[in-house]
Amino acid sequence: MQTTPDEARRVLRAQLGDREALEAVLRSVQPALHRFVSRIVGATEADDVLQNALIIIARKLNWLDEPRPFRTWAFRIASRVAFALLKKQRRLPIHDSDDAVLQAIAAPATPPSDQALGELLNGERISPASRAVLVLHFQEEMPLAEIAAILDVPLGTVKSRLAYGLKALRQQLGDQRSL
Repeated sequence: MQTTPDEARRVLRAQLGDREALEAVLRSVQPALHRFVSRIVGATEADDVLQNALIIIARKLNWLDEPRPFRTWAFRIASRVAFALLKKQRRLPIHDSDDAVLQAIAAPATPPSDQALGELLNGERISPASRAVLVLHFQEEMPLAEIAAILDVPLGTVKSRLAYGLKALRQQLGDQRSL
């Protein structure tokens, strides 16, 4: 999701010290960031992660040179806070071998249903890294290149994490059909 022109104007006003504009900018991005971080760290930790991310966004908003990439920048901050918590809690598995194997798998032309995606994201079948890619791509409708920028990983890694998540989704759907 791109930063809207109104949001860009509020970002500029917030950078100039307008407190109301800052509050409006933070409120505008808060629901999307909450959805995103809750899928990565879980519902119990999401509020704390979101609060920490919003504090960082508010403190560092003046560092943003141009307001257009605001949403991408905000998601990047939220992802860093979320993954830092997982790393601290030692809940972040490493799937380097999965990335190499899955880079060749193509993504489907049609997105998965909201129900199937929701069930996969609420379960523990995929890593938080794959979950982040699925949320950003299918729920926030971001292109893969923007996701790579947010997560600060190569585009190939984003593609492999997406493929890994979609493979798990196909397996889940297959498991449900066999019941």
